[in-house]
Amino acid sequence: MSLLDEARRVRDNAYAPYSGFKVGAALKTQTGRVFAGCNVENVAYPEGTCAEAGAIAAMVAAGDTRIAEIVVIADSPEPVTPCGGCRQKLAEFGDGDMPVTMATLGGATVTRTLKELLPGAFATHHMANG
Repeated sequence: MSLLDEARRVRDNAYAPYSGFKVGAALKTQTGRVFAGCNVENVAYPEGTCAEAGAIAAMVAAGDTRIAEIVVIADSPEPVTPCGGCRQKLAEFGDGDMPVTMATLGGATVTRTLKELLPGAFATHHMANG
């Protein structure tokens, strides 16, 4: 099963009773393992979880920490990008040249590198003292 197929499959499980906007994500680690996540809304909106964050949490829980690529899919007129918070989460576990493929249920896809989506990402070197 491709990453796109896995993202599409897990999207069906999204819990989105408030927005109706279901999102699925599937990532492949540098070791070749695949992890998926879907958005999970909460009536207290800021407490929800994005699909990308769910996939990352599953990856970390399984003991892996490096993402090779990710696919995100939603039922939208054009491919939807990860939110700003998820872009930073992806930067924690992926390199700047990591492909991020964004897709629609209708078949449109766009692929960008993580660096293209998040230029100037905050990183550990920013925290170094003199």
